[in-house]
Amino acid sequence: MRNFERINVAMDYLRANWWRLFGARIGAKARIGPRCECPLPGNVTIGERSVLEATVVLKLVEPQARLVVGQNTFIGRGTIFDVANEVLVGADVLIAPGCFVTDHDHGIDADATIWQQACASSTVTIGAGAWLGAKVIVLAGVTIGDGAVVAAGAVVTRDVDAMTIVAGVPARQIGVRQGRQGLK
Repeated sequence: MRNFERINVAMDYLRANWWRLFGARIGAKARIGPRCECPLPGNVTIGERSVLEATVVLKLVEPQARLVVGQNTFIGRGTIFDVANEVLVGADVLIAPGCFVTDHDHGIDADATIWQQACASSTVTIGAGAWLGAKVIVLAGVTIGDGAVVAAGAVVTRDVDAMTIVAGVPARQIGVRQGRQGLK
């Protein structure tokens, strides 16, 4: 590893320690990249050896909002978590750059402007060993099963079974992972 790479890794560890000072529960050797944002770090748990690349936004919009990220999970640069209630991300998950995950949606009643309406919230769960390709969108109430793969650019509007491969807008099953099925 070159010296500047070592310095960048050391800075990532320092940023994780900084977030800990503000109440974030962050496991050993977890890394927080530059320009990551989190307005409520006390409501965030990040497992050991997990990585948030640069410019990841953990946008917790309500005081009770909670984000839990399992160990050995990688979250690519520019990914946004928009959380009003709860988002749970399992261990060994790969989230490519530019993804958007939200657990809530605005009402659409015609008697009020959109910004005046209450949000409806429902937990999002991303199972262990799942892979979200670049620029995937995951909407409120969705559960993505263990080992599932979501193709780049997909919009996930309903649950995805374990070991299933989905693609498209809205995401639809295009295959099933086969071979060694065991997850650690």
